[in-house]
Amino acid sequence: MIVFRYLAREVLLTLSAVTAVLLVIIMSGRFIKYLAQAAQGALDPSVLLLLMAYRMPGFLQLILPLGLFLGILLAYGRLYLESEMTVLTATGMSQQKLLSYTLWPAAVIALLVAWLSLSVTPQGVQQVEQLLAAQKNLTEFDTLQAGRFQAMKNGERVTYTNALSDDRTELGGVFISERRASAGSDNGPSLLVAESGRQEIHPDGSRYLILENGYRYDGHPGRADYRVIQYDTYGVLLPKPELAQELSEREAMSTEALRSSTNLREQAELQWRLAMPVLVLIITVLAVPLAKVNPRQGRYLKLLPAALLYMTYLGLLIAVRGWMEKGKVPMEYGLWLVHGVFLLIGLLLLFWEPLRLKLRPYKELRHA
Repeated sequence: MIVFRYLAREVLLTLSAVTAVLLVIIMSGRFIKYLAQAAQGALDPSVLLLLMAYRMPGFLQLILPLGLFLGILLAYGRLYLESEMTVLTATGMSQQKLLSYTLWPAAVIALLVAWLSLSVTPQGVQQVEQLLAAQKNLTEFDTLQAGRFQAMKNGERVTYTNALSDDRTELGGVFISERRASAGSDNGPSLLVAESGRQEIHPDGSRYLILENGYRYDGHPGRADYRVIQYDTYGVLLPKPELAQELSEREAMSTEALRSSTNLREQAELQWRLAMPVLVLIITVLAVPLAKVNPRQGRYLKLLPAALLYMTYLGLLIAVRGWMEKGKVPMEYGLWLVHGVFLLIGLLLLFWEPLRLKLRPYKELRHA
């Protein structure tokens, strides 16, 4: 029992450290993407933290299996390097017994991943979709910040105001630049400046920015067709922020709804959710024999080939999932075929050394 607690603690501590590092890296990249959209006015900055919180379960369900795999390799690799595993082997610790000890913390991680995959992640995706749907109803006026140039439409439109009321209904010192091109010709930028502005909502739901006391400049400066127009009141249609669709509808469906569906894509999504906890258990079978290293070779000797094996496993799952969605792979086999292949590889790695030792006397007798 003492040995079990020691091994479990080593694996879980390393798992926690690796998972934390990977989670920070992935979430930082996603946060930068959302931050860029907020800077362009496509997202309200106040929802950024909510979006990250709702996306975290989806990140965790993919990171935890990799974290466990690397955790076993690093933790047991250190034990082999410091000859602690040699001492345990001398007291009767076989690879099979080590695997049985390791499967207990792995089962806990598998249950956590199953909970995330089957329940928490779909709920998080639903919340993300609701937040993004609400953002699509915003206009440039709702995301505008005083004293900052705000680009929209991939930089084709830039808006600036030096004053904005607390209720976001009145603007002061407005500048709008928009490039208009038609039929392959560049008509030059269109510039609008105004002393003040206000928002006006029409019965059809469209919103306009009503500018007062300003000028409009059209064309390229220096050309004969350059125009300057002075106006007392000018209406500008407010465009809505453009958000890229990054999540599919089936990802937001509940597991119960997927189970009753006959759609190929939705059935493939269900198998993908079930594959995540199974992945945890099978990579444990793979990681235990791969973690065995010679102390003179270093603990990182097998880390690269082990990582490549894991990426091959995950890549095949993703590829077969795509084939299932297209009907190229029968649903009754699905992702289970990939699991079976890598389980077989893990068992071969696990029992290869004992089998080789048993067969050695027969080979020596044949050559005698």
